[in-house]
Amino acid sequence: MNKEDKSLLVKELGQNIADFSHFYVVDAGDMDSGTTSDLRRECFKSEIKMITVKNTLFIKALEQAEGDYEQLYNTLVGSTAIFFSNVGNTPAKLIKEFGKANKKPVLKGAYVEECVYVGAENLEALVSIKSKDELIGDIIALLQSPAKNVVSALQSGGSTIHGVLQTLAEKE
Repeated sequence: MNKEDKSLLVKELGQNIADFSHFYVVDAGDMDSGTTSDLRRECFKSEIKMITVKNTLFIKALEQAEGDYEQLYNTLVGSTAIFFSNVGNTPAKLIKEFGKANKKPVLKGAYVEECVYVGAENLEALVSIKSKDELIGDIIALLQSPAKNVVSALQSGGSTIHGVLQTLAEKE
């Protein structure tokens, strides 16, 4: 690969870092072609962009990008694939599910919600991170709960008042 091609690749990686709010550094090496194709298919279904990269080129892209990614440099050894996503926990869920049937991919590190996670032991924490849509849903449910209680109380109180009025009318 000549210098110009490397420069273009670094630029493309930098653009992906800017376009996607989250990325995972993954060891996806030593997989046969069928398993790799299955992984790529699952990534596509989950709206994850999977790119196999040279570590030095990805480090150059990280150095040029805005943000502090230095903690991830040590994870960039051996065979590396990058999972780009706009939903923070989707790649972690994919790694966990796909890893049940296969020994790979293995999480090396991740940049999620403006935090750096290093090591496979953080996979469970990354799976449990709620996405923006899930958080909005939780907030809406919390906001609706008091209103539902008020409406319910008014409806039940209305039937009680109706019952009292009806009893008073029958006495007369």
